[in-house]
Amino acid sequence: MITINCSPEVDISRVHEALSDIRKDAMSGWVDLPCRVNMEELSRIKSAADKIIDESEVLVCIGIGGSYLGHRAIIEALRPASNIEIVYAGNSLSRRELDRAIAQVGDRDFSINIISKSGTTLEPAIAFETFKKLLFEKYGASEAAKRIYATTDAAHGALHDEAVKNGYTRFIVPDNIGGRYSVLTPVGLLPLAVAGVDIDALLAGAAEEATSFSDAMKHDPRTSAAVNYAYMRYTLGNKGYDTEVFASFEPATAYFNEWLKQLFGESEGKGQQGVLPTSVIYSTDLHSLGQFMQDGRRNLWETIIDYPTDDLNAKVVAAVKKAHPLGGIPVLVLGVPSYDERGFGQLVYFFEIACALSARLYGVNPFDQPGVEAYKTELKKLLA
Repeated sequence: MITINCSPEVDISRVHEALSDIRKDAMSGWVDLPCRVNMEELSRIKSAADKIIDESEVLVCIGIGGSYLGHRAIIEALRPASNIEIVYAGNSLSRRELDRAIAQVGDRDFSINIISKSGTTLEPAIAFETFKKLLFEKYGASEAAKRIYATTDAAHGALHDEAVKNGYTRFIVPDNIGGRYSVLTPVGLLPLAVAGVDIDALLAGAAEEATSFSDAMKHDPRTSAAVNYAYMRYTLGNKGYDTEVFASFEPATAYFNEWLKQLFGESEGKGQQGVLPTSVIYSTDLHSLGQFMQDGRRNLWETIIDYPTDDLNAKVVAAVKKAHPLGGIPVLVLGVPSYDERGFGQLVYFFEIACALSARLYGVNPFDQPGVEAYKTELKKLLA
């Protein structure tokens, strides 16, 4: 299980109230998901992954935000042995990035996994049209359609309708799970399986963490690391610490930090509430941001994600744990039991439940993103 180095004063009744609010929400389908895996769906995901691996050298994974960050984070952290390359597209409007993705694929055999609930989000829609055109030119309409895997809404939307019309293999984005909480759904599981990640072990780790959290809530919430972490975030935020720095000592986890920034930023940052999430990778950033961390403004705290590491890196971790508190910043340490699928499954569930609890403690809805919708409205006006 994930561990934490602090024991804040926890209002047990308030924690139960926050969890009750989370469970009542229409978007809380992820809370018990690891403990009720749909084995038929899991089998379909594995079969599709095997087919992609058999007939392609590249999977072009198209999506933005929660449609790609979580699974990319795990793939890049674990770097599993695989005969297929994952190429990401549709996560920006940069023509240069799209050209780079096209060049990465080159003349190799490829398939597409388009991940979008509506199919109308601009960035992935443009990338999908581009790669679909290449796919149809390379294989012809009939064969190309067999190489497109659409992860989308169960019954509605432009992508759903196109997938049904053309016979694409379809997987469902659950109606009751938002993008940033969707890593353990087909949104994440298909590309993870294609990349060679043991998705059974990933789900087992998440189930262990979910069971541990559930047991703690039944007996004593103060024994839950997720509850203590959520309460520390709430406590520090109310004391004027308005920035949380996620610190990792493994460069391969840089994208996991990016997923954390989306998870907490979109879940908590509304109504002029919440804590700004940012991140560093040590020891590299000790030689660029280390001075600020040690001696700069004291409006931040550090959350060290303490992955198992080699002896030399462990010495750096120990040095930071001693030095940074001397500089006057709070340092939380989250212990990760293993650097593998099981460990990342535990981490995913830990941060999801802790984030939702933290947002509820701040009095905001963890599952909407009105600010994002505001930007989309303005963009549509400009494009019109």
